[in-house]
Amino acid sequence: MSPAASSKEKAKAGLIGDGATAGTFALSGSVATMNATFDVIDPGTVYVKDGAIVAVQPAAAPAPAGFAGVAPLAAGGAIYPGLIELHNHLAYNVLPLWQVPKLYHDRDQWRGTVDYEKLISRPMGLLGKMPAAVLAICRYVECKCLLGGVTTSQGIRLVSDAGISKYFRGAIRTVEQPAADPRLPAAQALISDPDATDPKKFWAALQTQDKKGGGYLLHLSEGTDASARKHFLSLQIAPGTWAIDRALAGIHCAALQPADFTVMAAHQGAMIWSPFSNLLLYGKTADVAAARAAGVAIGLGPDWSPSGSKSLFGELKVAKLWSDNNGSVFSARDLVAMATRDAAAILRWDGALGSIEAGKRADLLVAAVAGADPYAGLLAAAETAIRLVTVDGVARYGTAALMAAFRADAEPLQVGGQPRALNLKQAPGDADVAAVSFAQAAATLTAALANLPNLATGTAAPVPGAAPAQGAAPAALHAAHKPPAAGAGTTAWALALDEIQNTQFDLRPHLPVPGTAATGAHRAAPTALAHTAIALAPIRLDPPTVADDPAFLATVAKEINLPPWLQTGLATLYPKT
Repeated sequence: MSPAASSKEKAKAGLIGDGATAGTFALSGSVATMNATFDVIDPGTVYVKDGAIVAVQPAAAPAPAGFAGVAPLAAGGAIYPGLIELHNHLAYNVLPLWQVPKLYHDRDQWRGTVDYEKLISRPMGLLGKMPAAVLAICRYVECKCLLGGVTTSQGIRLVSDAGISKYFRGAIRTVEQPAADPRLPAAQALISDPDATDPKKFWAALQTQDKKGGGYLLHLSEGTDASARKHFLSLQIAPGTWAIDRALAGIHCAALQPADFTVMAAHQGAMIWSPFSNLLLYGKTADVAAARAAGVAIGLGPDWSPSGSKSLFGELKVAKLWSDNNGSVFSARDLVAMATRDAAAILRWDGALGSIEAGKRADLLVAAVAGADPYAGLLAAAETAIRLVTVDGVARYGTAALMAAFRADAEPLQVGGQPRALNLKQAPGDADVAAVSFAQAAATLTAALANLPNLATGTAAPVPGAAPAQGAAPAALHAAHKPPAAGAGTTAWALALDEIQNTQFDLRPHLPVPGTAATGAHRAAPTALAHTAIALAPIRLDPPTVADDPAFLATVAKEINLPPWLQTGLATLYPKT
């Protein structure tokens, strides 16, 4: 169907919607259902109405009731559940991969170094308070997810001059604010500062979240030394009593020993694995073989672009290389499950997402993969293999031809030299960001990052950003985040950069091991460089895909902490197209 196809023609095919809400459609291809028996239906057809999967069946079977006259759309590839990444500091994903200068043993060793301040902390501190840059960041990083087949990630938190906190609502699903569906309980990813250091309060908060039915995704033992492991040991809040239950998913868990995973499994705790970031900073990652042997559920997360993958699509490749070079712990299917059905189960969303089954939400990924094995094919595919991504049945990203079948006026872009399109129309969503296109966001951030030296000193010329919706005046890119004048009737929002600012919340427990002080340096504690003048240099906006970033694999090859099989091997899983 051509991009110029009329609304009447598309309605006849059953593929019409208003771009922001789902219509009725059928999608045919090889369907990797990721159900309990891992059925692959080839060829199969997925029938969708109002954002829900109605039926999944062989392509030759008669259409289900309500789909008479709906012509199935050829997907042109294998159909998977959308990827669910369980850990990503999204706001930082405008920054490129860090050339790590040395080997570290826990996170408190690199936080506050000159490199970290210059390349991550201070640039984000500037951008996070500039209105146009905030809008551009929210738009750009969610598009980065979509270009990697990610339909669910962690959210971007915003704070206002009035002290209000909220999560940005855009085109992808977030674990903290998923949807108005009782099968999708909201996860927590932050602890109030008092709860983070008080064992009884932390345990009560965890139990409360468990009763609500949602997950609690918290950093745990990031690093490889005894100091990092103490964060886990501190969860033993009394002899025989551990502050672990089925709500807790520990992010990283890199310092845990086999006996620790046995404890995690006994209390139904899960873990979230970020192999690339761990290897890049610490030279090793979590003992996931021991975690698997103990029966701990494992999900995946890329962490953030400064020390991790661009999205979960890339993190799957790193996980495959780790497994291949460490005894083949996981099959390709195991890894794809970590990014789909297992991730949904950790969130306790498996009643609604994680597999392609009747009654579940239509978060789908289509990729043109090589070979008969759809799982191995996905792990070895280029980003340009991604043909379609839907969230709640709404086509959000895909080839120009497929997107035209759903929405003719999607925003065009190039990925690896190939035409693609993005549908960013939101219903519901944040109105200010709705006015910002992907191209506008990229242009705004490119200008801001290139102008960091002048932005830092307040000497930059104004660089207009996209005008927010609702008739507000365009925000100057260099404008500092300030409360509005009395009677202005507006609310100014800034990014809540929990890793570098005191926002009264923490991302990790800091409980004391009995007889000792609270574990680890608290996030909000000032660093030795807090009042040191550091000259900022221009920074390149991180391209959204490896296909459009020739510097990425070259940087990986020079990372001093990575094992040789990853330094050179990652390039083999990004075929050039």
